[in-house]
Amino acid sequence: MVADDALTRLVREEGTRVLATLARVTGSIDLAEDAAQDAVVRALETWPRDGVPENPRAWLLLTARRRAVDIIRREARRAGKEAEATMFAGAEPEPPEVVRDDLLRLVFTCCHPALSLEAQVALALRTLGGLSTAEVARGLLVPEATMAKRLTRAKQKIAQAGIPYRVPPAEQLPARLTGVAATIYLIFNEGYAAGAGADLVRVALTAEAVRLARLLAELMPDEPTALGLLALLLLHDARRGARLDGAGGQVLLADQDRTRWDQGRSRRGRARRPGAAPHPDRPDGYVVQAAIAACHALAPSYAETNWDAVISWYDVLLTMRDSPVVRLNRAVAVAERDGPAAGLALVDGIGGLDGYPWWHATRAELLRRDGRPDAAKAAYERAITLGLNEPQLAHLRRRVAELPG
Repeated sequence: MVADDALTRLVREEGTRVLATLARVTGSIDLAEDAAQDAVVRALETWPRDGVPENPRAWLLLTARRRAVDIIRREARRAGKEAEATMFAGAEPEPPEVVRDDLLRLVFTCCHPALSLEAQVALALRTLGGLSTAEVARGLLVPEATMAKRLTRAKQKIAQAGIPYRVPPAEQLPARLTGVAATIYLIFNEGYAAGAGADLVRVALTAEAVRLARLLAELMPDEPTALGLLALLLLHDARRGARLDGAGGQVLLADQDRTRWDQGRSRRGRARRPGAAPHPDRPDGYVVQAAIAACHALAPSYAETNWDAVISWYDVLLTMRDSPVVRLNRAVAVAERDGPAAGLALVDGIGGLDGYPWWHATRAELLRRDGRPDAAKAAYERAITLGLNEPQLAHLRRRVAELPG
């Protein structure tokens, strides 16, 4: 019997692929989402009792197809709809390469330029990433109610505009690139540090994001954005083996055993970077972030990190993507080079992050290093209230327990 958490992950991961296939077959994201969700619920009800089927995806796909047929027949008993329903009701499961293409098609459908960039990314995260509305809202730093309305409007616009479910021709790819890249990046982020739950890392999400980034780079091999994104994800994913201790606890970058980093993946990430600087005509944020990640990958130890280079790259990134989170990351680098007081002054000058747990956690770390334990404790405790995964919460609680007094 599969453990409850592992079974839930399996069902949801396969459910995302089923949703992508149904979206292609039915032409409706709404219908596909309803049918796939019904199949997921049934699996979670029956598999613990009956056991996991030999081919979980085929079971989910068949169940979801039947549900889609029921919905179509109930809501519109027109001849055309009946024919459409029977056309896909008994089809055989698709081979893996078709499922792969279905997932990519779904990304491009969600990232159609008729939708706002915010709606593109939100919809793709909700459908392709399998994230809940709350997780999407947290990842994009907006209220959950706002996100729910945004998702509803986006799906309605896709239906009303008749946006096709396909990878667009080459000449239309650039118009979708920003949304597609942002979606893949945020899927990776949710996998790299899960927003909630028992695990620090959701390996299936990081693997899916890296795979999609590879496909995007194959589609657009001359685009700095596509190459920079793939390089960035590979460089971060190379650290995965060192990010957890033997008990599943979080290990921070400064404390990681770098011999446990995947050096092959790190080399491939560095090799994917399109040059040592952003494209002169099209500066790209992913290329710059990959350069920052490469600074860490090339340092023999944390103490030997070239913080001048890291800060310089953050300065470049701020010229193209000036956001509170980028400023927070730069402040951390300044603290490593110039001391905690210098970093803390920058952190305290950043607005708009009171609901962001890592702003408070960063303040807490710098206050602790600056010899201010009472203020550090308050900042740690504020971070703990803002929703993190269990390994992250355990790490912050240990930090509080280690404070003097």
